[in-house]
Amino acid sequence: MGRRCPRHRPAFTLIELLVVIAIIAVLIGLLLPAVQAAREAARRAQCVNNLKQIGLALHNYHDVQGTFPLGGVNGRDGGGATWTFGTNMLSWRALTLPYMEGNTVFNAINFSVPQAANTVNSGAAYTVWTTSMNSWLCPSDGRNGNGFRPWAGPTVPYANPDGQGTTAPPPTNPATGQPATVVPVSSYAGSFGDNFCGVALPSNLPWETSSLLANGDPLPGGVARIGWHGFWGSSLGPPGRTLGAGVLRGYFDYRTNQVASIHSTTDGTSNSILIGEVLPYRAADSNFWLLNGGLAGMTVPLNFNTNTVPASSPSCNGLWQSAAAPLGCRYAASAKNFASEHPGGANFCFADGSVKFLKNTINLVTYCALGSRAGGEVLSADSY
Repeated sequence: MGRRCPRHRPAFTLIELLVVIAIIAVLIGLLLPAVQAAREAARRAQCVNNLKQIGLALHNYHDVQGTFPLGGVNGRDGGGATWTFGTNMLSWRALTLPYMEGNTVFNAINFSVPQAANTVNSGAAYTVWTTSMNSWLCPSDGRNGNGFRPWAGPTVPYANPDGQGTTAPPPTNPATGQPATVVPVSSYAGSFGDNFCGVALPSNLPWETSSLLANGDPLPGGVARIGWHGFWGSSLGPPGRTLGAGVLRGYFDYRTNQVASIHSTTDGTSNSILIGEVLPYRAADSNFWLLNGGLAGMTVPLNFNTNTVPASSPSCNGLWQSAAAPLGCRYAASAKNFASEHPGGANFCFADGSVKFLKNTINLVTYCALGSRAGGEVLSADSY
């Protein structure tokens, strides 16, 4: 019998396999950005929808009450000199809940006690403190913790529940007798407009006009003013913290009980920003329920990064709005700015209920003009 020759099976050569792998890699490289862009487009659409819902709720509130809600229920005494906890200190977000199908959560709020942590360790605020609502979170922010940031850690605190720059613990968990380990946060803040973000006198923020000038003092050479007295939308101004020396330029007052309405929007509702996006991980003073975490302004450039200096650094940690805090520190006054994880800019809801995307490159003067509701600035249709 003759020997049978083995039959050679057809197979790919090494070169052919490498070519196929290279082609697949190229296809993946071309497809991945498109997939990521599609996902971001979907997340951005959801963010726009969230802002529209909140804007609609604010207008429903306005229809019933005649004004937009307080930025926060007063947390100061009658003289404006010191904090007091005789009021519940709830933010505009909490007051808006009944107008956006949040009645169940709203009814769980104990209005008979202040929500500040150092007076509510009984656990009276624990239920709402540990409640998260998707409508208040932007899906593009992967660091919002689904509505909760950690309270403790190497960069404590993520929030300032008692509003005094201290680290008083959150409400107590009735089941364990221990303070909550998280702080509820939101991706959306109300606008106090182009009031000063800098708290120190003079303002330590390089973008702002000197806060030593009175509100009516003109600037030489026709230079546009950036920043008006009434820091963070309050009525507080120089000298010191004098009540009535400032006025709310946007829509939400920080703590001095000023309110805004459609009727007071003389610049036009389509040219006045009502609410916008924020990034809780970039601001130490950030929480959902309390007035101190619910507002932002326009005198700091859009998307300025206030998380470039480690919060645990001695130059940053605990220096609440101090002039000594570096601009890239989340304890600094510069953290009272609007920001998002959307490429190139952020979404804003205007007073007419429309939602618009503003680019990071927006001129600061134009940006501030959009923040004021009655500043008298003239804006062209193509300026933003």
